[in-house]
Amino acid sequence: MAGAGDWTQHFLRFRGAARERINLAAHSHHDWPDVTFAAQGMAWLDAAQRAGDKWDVVFGEIIPAVQAGIARHLALPDPATIAFAPNTHEFLRRLLSCLPTARLPRILTTGAEFHTARRQLSRLAEAGLITLEEVAAEPLSSLPERLRAAIAAGGHDLIYLSQVLFNSGATSGDLAALVGAVPSPETFIAIDGYHGYLALPTDLSTIAERAFYIAGGYKYAMAGEGSCFMHCPPGFGPRPRDTGWFAAFGALAAPAGSSVGYPTDGGRFLGATFDPSGLYRMRAVLDWMQAEALDAARIHAHAIALMQRFLAGLDALDLPGLSHDAIITPLHDPAGHGNFLAFRTPAAAAFEAALAKLDIATDHRGDVLRFGFGLALSESDIDAALERMKALRS
Repeated sequence: MAGAGDWTQHFLRFRGAARERINLAAHSHHDWPDVTFAAQGMAWLDAAQRAGDKWDVVFGEIIPAVQAGIARHLALPDPATIAFAPNTHEFLRRLLSCLPTARLPRILTTGAEFHTARRQLSRLAEAGLITLEEVAAEPLSSLPERLRAAIAAGGHDLIYLSQVLFNSGATSGDLAALVGAVPSPETFIAIDGYHGYLALPTDLSTIAERAFYIAGGYKYAMAGEGSCFMHCPPGFGPRPRDTGWFAAFGALAAPAGSSVGYPTDGGRFLGATFDPSGLYRMRAVLDWMQAEALDAARIHAHAIALMQRFLAGLDALDLPGLSHDAIITPLHDPAGHGNFLAFRTPAAAAFEAALAKLDIATDHRGDVLRFGFGLALSESDIDAALERMKALRS
């Protein structure tokens, strides 16, 4: 088993603020590196010194730098295709506002999407405003094949699927293969990459002209709230009906018969005024990662090493409900899962509560307990968590 690296010295502020906490929930709320503290202060100072003119800095310096960093990690050919919003729900709404109105839009998704999409799509289907087709996530081993078959059947206006499923850590399969299965050039395909971005190596270069990709800073991007982004392939959704005044920046003249113009780059999916401090933090994280030669491949390798150490120690503890048999994350292929472990157990909520009393942060979704691994953790943190978890045997 290869040893993990140690970047904990870059997370001293978060770790020091809750010295007893061991954060095994990086998939939910990742610690922020120390560089974000100064970035947060810089956002405040720019607002104080420049007042309304701070937006010249945000749009002239911060956003281009963040776009360039994201494009570098995702192998996107044009950083200008990236738009920003405070949350991914805004992007979902704007995508939905691009769909046909003369008939019920038909949407294909999986049965394991995060609440942002699941709740909104279910509500629209309940109201009879869309036709919703869901591909069951399980069995996970056959999901990529079944998903490709459903995509290839055609007839969809929007395909919305996760790169990494939030409740299992499994992937939906090879993204290029899924996008390539779409039969109609009119169909929108959107990939929710929130649990994949900077967790799994992701190269969008071959599908950048075809697929939307949505992610943000709250999880493995380590930048916190308010810093979500969407790569917008050229030509798809040129005039979203859900639109804010920021989309007027750089807008072209409106087409005949209308008065609302849009830019042709990712700016066409912008909303309205937002708190830019998350983008300051994200720029700092991206700069820090570049200085440390960190990318998704190194982060994933680090997480895998910590997972293996955790699982080896867990075997020795022999805790009912946390055995290998309870793991639903497909561990046979390191490239086929994200950076957290998911255990299916009826005691998921009780485990989370018991672990919280030991100052070990985890989370559960229904009957699934999740343990996440990221750069803010070291091997010694894993060993300390396992030592505390001995108390669960009593």
